[in-house]
Amino acid sequence: MNSRITELQVSSCYLPLAQPISDAKVLTGRQKPMTEVAMLFVEMQTADGQRGLGLSYAKRAGGPGQFAHACEVAPALLGEDANDIGKLWDKLCWAGASVGRSGMATQAIGAFDVALWDIKARRANLPLAKLLGAYRDSVPCYNTSGGFLHTPTEQLLLNAAASIERGIGGIKLKVGQPDGKLDLARLNAVRSHLGDGVAIMVDANQQWDRPTAQRMCRAFEPFNLVWIEEPLDAYDHEGHAALAQTFDTPIATGEMLTSAAEHMDLIRHRAADYLMPDAPRLGGITPYLKVAAQADHAGLLVAPHFAMELHIHLAAAYPREGWVEHFDWLEPLFNERIEIKNGRMLVPTRPGLGLSLSGQARHWTRQQATFTA
Repeated sequence: MNSRITELQVSSCYLPLAQPISDAKVLTGRQKPMTEVAMLFVEMQTADGQRGLGLSYAKRAGGPGQFAHACEVAPALLGEDANDIGKLWDKLCWAGASVGRSGMATQAIGAFDVALWDIKARRANLPLAKLLGAYRDSVPCYNTSGGFLHTPTEQLLLNAAASIERGIGGIKLKVGQPDGKLDLARLNAVRSHLGDGVAIMVDANQQWDRPTAQRMCRAFEPFNLVWIEEPLDAYDHEGHAALAQTFDTPIATGEMLTSAAEHMDLIRHRAADYLMPDAPRLGGITPYLKVAAQADHAGLLVAPHFAMELHIHLAAAYPREGWVEHFDWLEPLFNERIEIKNGRMLVPTRPGLGLSLSGQARHWTRQQATFTA
């Protein structure tokens, strides 16, 4: 076995969305509607022919920067043993230390780290979840992509019913409109349409201040929600902790944090009932596992954010059963599909991530760089 890294191909791929996407950040004027997702792919090969695929992503901004930084640090991996994942994460981090250990820099590192774990699992002929030590073969899943604020209520009801009919276990609605009564009306319509037995979550995307969050969380209590997501700014750990302590409805947050250290601070403040780490934003699977260990020690539930193709494996390997977010946005990028049945997402049985890039992904690729030993 010769696991020395001999080739890296870094690609910047832009996935167009069917229609512009709006959440509370758009209604407050802080962001423009989202029209595409910038994907960063790393295809890695070792001397003995083993291949691995890694990914990261950016929404609205950061795609060109991630690609540029990935190209800067990629040569540091050539000739290294792909099995030494922890060592190589540190090497990549120090290669770009002048731009920090969080944010865009670690997001670029994340694509390499995921590729290294993909290689390790493929070499063992195991799905990534099994390599990490799976607790289950399926995880409850909920759909977000049908519940954005640009969607009229009538279409929202159709989207929600279609998701449940497809076998998805829960529905997440975007909230945070300037008039909170509109949020309550939409939520009431969905609850009445689906009935009390369907799991529903809401997501304010950080757009409330503390008094508004208090009022809205209180108003949401009768709906028996699975969670209220990001009611406050992502870094207001004390504010989130106060809400978590005050209300019965669980508080969920963490998706915007971009380092293990930031998550540790959130956990220390007891600022969430559901932690929502995002492996690509954190810098890959290696820092994600550090966060998961601390979350488990604190007794938290975990519901990783976005990128279900990766996070299904990580959620299956977490001791406490949480949720995986279902987005069909990324499906055209891969030749494979994740199976959903009876409200749960089934862990793929193929080795590694169980993914290969589609011809459509190649077509949407705007930049590419190859590095060889």
